[in-house]
Amino acid sequence: VEKAKILYNAIDASDGYFEGHARREARSLMNVTFRLPTPELEDRFCDEATDAGLNGLRGHRSLGGVRASIYNAFPREGVEALVEFMRDFSQRNG
Repeated sequence: VEKAKILYNAIDASDGYFEGHARREARSLMNVTFRLPTPELEDRFCDEATDAGLNGLRGHRSLGGVRASIYNAFPREGVEALVEFMRDFSQRNG
């Protein structure tokens, strides 16, 4: 719950740059999905995230988007690193 809250707060605070797929009341605690303003930015985001050591963020192969799987074994520090990357990316590409 704590890790999902950190990530959803970053999405919600992005002024629409990152937009969640699910309605707030239906949000997953384990798989956080979101979109960026364009598919091209989504590709750049995922490529740069991988280069930064944040792996496995590319969303569904036919639907696109971004998916962060934050199951129990995934550390809080990983979520915090992703949120920092998201902030930096949106500042550079917003």
